[in-house]
Amino acid sequence: MTKFEYAPAPESRAIVDIKSSYGLFVNGEFVEPVDGSMFKSVNPATEEVLAEIASAGAEDVDRAVQAARRAYDHTWSKLSGRDRGKYLFRIARLIQERARELAVLESIDNGKPIRESRDVDIPLVAAHFFYYAGWADKLAWAGAGPDPKPHGVAGQVIPWNFPLLMLSWKIAPALAAGNTVVLKPAETTPLTALLFAEICQQADLPPGVVNILTGAGDTGRALVEHAGVDKVAFTGSTEVGKQIARSVAGTAKKATLELGGKAANIVFEDAPIDQAVEGIVNGIFFNQGHVCCAGSRLLVQESVYDEVLTRLKRRLGTLRVGDPLDKNTDIGAINSAEQLARIRELSEVGEAEGAERWSPECELPERGFWFPPTLFTGVSQAHRIAREEIFGPVLSVLTFRTPAEAVEKANNTPYGLSAGVWTEKGSRILSMAQQLRAGVVWANTFNRFDPTSPFGGYKESGYGREGGRHGLLAYLKGEH
Repeated sequence: MTKFEYAPAPESRAIVDIKSSYGLFVNGEFVEPVDGSMFKSVNPATEEVLAEIASAGAEDVDRAVQAARRAYDHTWSKLSGRDRGKYLFRIARLIQERARELAVLESIDNGKPIRESRDVDIPLVAAHFFYYAGWADKLAWAGAGPDPKPHGVAGQVIPWNFPLLMLSWKIAPALAAGNTVVLKPAETTPLTALLFAEICQQADLPPGVVNILTGAGDTGRALVEHAGVDKVAFTGSTEVGKQIARSVAGTAKKATLELGGKAANIVFEDAPIDQAVEGIVNGIFFNQGHVCCAGSRLLVQESVYDEVLTRLKRRLGTLRVGDPLDKNTDIGAINSAEQLARIRELSEVGEAEGAERWSPECELPERGFWFPPTLFTGVSQAHRIAREEIFGPVLSVLTFRTPAEAVEKANNTPYGLSAGVWTEKGSRILSMAQQLRAGVVWANTFNRFDPTSPFGGYKESGYGREGGRHGLLAYLKGEH
């Protein structure tokens, strides 16, 4: 299958004004860090330095938590739900008004294609704020008793794969429930969180209700362990999630952890093959595979294995890897040199263990961090590429004969975040969903998100739910 030739269709960078340096957002204003240390944020597609970013130390964390506590005690907890909702509606509308600016900045800082940040991430960000704005004056009907109360100060740490979307998952329900927030974005993708801080100023959000601290792992650790934090929310690796679980154990802090995954995407012989192939591609190559719920294990029924693989390879041959700001790009840049090294390492391990590696012909840019869409066949359940989260555009293909074997193989993982089932039989979908140990099971689709629907995992994929009414309950003290 030949690729159509498209003329370049670059999105303009002119809409974004990236400052040369950024401070910390504390108590409604940007301030310099106490010890003055800074780090660089880099464009992963070009390796150019975008800005110098302040790195928050322990004293900065203390200052932000105190500001959040003052705002909670004197302002935010005293507002009616209706008035809190007005601020959230205002923030949601400002996100919509500045959607193009946010999308371009996200793609520059993160490396994801502009099509995805423009059509998926930013609309969902606004939708989450609209959704939880509607809940702010209805908390008595959330299922936490007739008079639920907020926890107080929420300390939130988010990853680099969906920077602004993860921010909305954390901040919107926390504010709707009446909590104040100290949030730490990922070290490699701080810029949209800092632009969100400007939106908070534009919305006249009371000072201290939202505080944003940039920095690396030490900043996140200081925030999670701070005695003034009542509720911890973390999205990221299972390894760091375990450390957080240990640190909050024995304290009064509540925690929700959304961690890694190794999702099975299961294709039965009666599935609509072309539709399934699109779902497979979306499941693993969306956002360069930097998705905790990515369908990184493909389980195909033996009778249709050859057909699925042929059509899948043909489809991969049409994917465009390149400039994230080009509207024709399907696969953008890997977020960092560190992540690229891990993807390369596990891919080499896959070959060494005997799996067969295949990638379509594609020309990778000389500068930046890039990896071609890759699939492995001849994979066994013992292979590391079938067990470990690669977090990149790498798909392991396995086969099965019966539904029972598919369930056994899908559940043979320490994770339990998501799964996909492709079949025309509704009864089989319901049967599989009941047996799969995954927090989310998609049927004849993949990677579909909605602010009204809860998301979260089992086992080493964490605990607690984000999104929907369940995501609100995580920020409320009550009878649930």
